[in-house]
Amino acid sequence: MRYGETDQMGYLYYGHYPLLYEIGRTESIRSLGLRYRDMELEDRVMMPVLHMEAKYLAPIKYDDNLTIRTIIKELPTKMIRFDHEIYNEQMELCHRAYVKLFFVDMDTNKRVSTPSALQEALKSYYE
Repeated sequence: MRYGETDQMGYLYYGHYPLLYEIGRTESIRSLGLRYRDMELEDRVMMPVLHMEAKYLAPIKYDDNLTIRTIIKELPTKMIRFDHEIYNEQMELCHRAYVKLFFVDMDTNKRVSTPSALQEALKSYYE
């Protein structure tokens, strides 16, 4: 973690954790061969956050190198849930969270189903 992201105690400021979830979410989609940006530009679908829950298990400190593990436990339909685990350099689990998002058509602002490319990329993991 960078100095500017820590509080006076040298711990990662709690308000920065959602930025780590975003990194995990973006990279998990990228690992499927997709890009979040393409869902927005080509599919015209965005994913607003519906719910977030976090559990702080151990402090993340200044200059820690982190591992973010992101898991999609169920095949999404109109919502998708990302479970995040954040580990420090010693691979100690420091933080656990989940974030639920839903899919919205950017032109109509109406909820839609999972974009087909994402659904297809995930399907083989759940068969």
